[in-house]
Amino acid sequence: MTQYQWARNLVGLSLLGGLVVIATAWGFQLIGGYVPCKLCLEQRIPYYAGLPLTALALILLSQQRNRLAMLTLLAAAAIFAYGAGLGVYQAGAEWQFWDGPNDCGGGSAAPASASNMLQALQSTRVVSCTEASWRMLGLSFAGWNAVASAGLAALSLLAVFLLKQGRNKATVSV
Repeated sequence: MTQYQWARNLVGLSLLGGLVVIATAWGFQLIGGYVPCKLCLEQRIPYYAGLPLTALALILLSQQRNRLAMLTLLAAAAIFAYGAGLGVYQAGAEWQFWDGPNDCGGGSAAPASASNMLQALQSTRVVSCTEASWRMLGLSFAGWNAVASAGLAALSLLAVFLLKQGRNKATVSV
């Protein structure tokens, strides 16, 4: 397998992995009943921006527009690295390593009518950005997001590295 094929496969893996991560987040919310906090919702934004860029890079690679694909992948890597930083920030706040945001408390919608407002206020559970609602192997949602986002950034950077090496070999052999 050539470096180009490896790079293309890594980009495909990154796209698939990112889709699984964001679908899992939505699944925990919609099926599992976990209400996301403000910071949790903010951590989804890099997926909403980075995954379309990753898909675009895959399309560009299929058209042999490797240079543009590399630039697109670098942008995606930066976006996912930002997402990893957000995950580390929230996970650290959950572990009390530092203070979390002062304005974080709830991701649920407003009541449908004013007559239901008191009842809705009594039944609404405010979600804090500094309390982990779930942990697996010691990591919260935020911690796992940091791992996943860092992995997606690394896959994008590795694909860029492979494409650049393949490009350099092509210019040397000419």
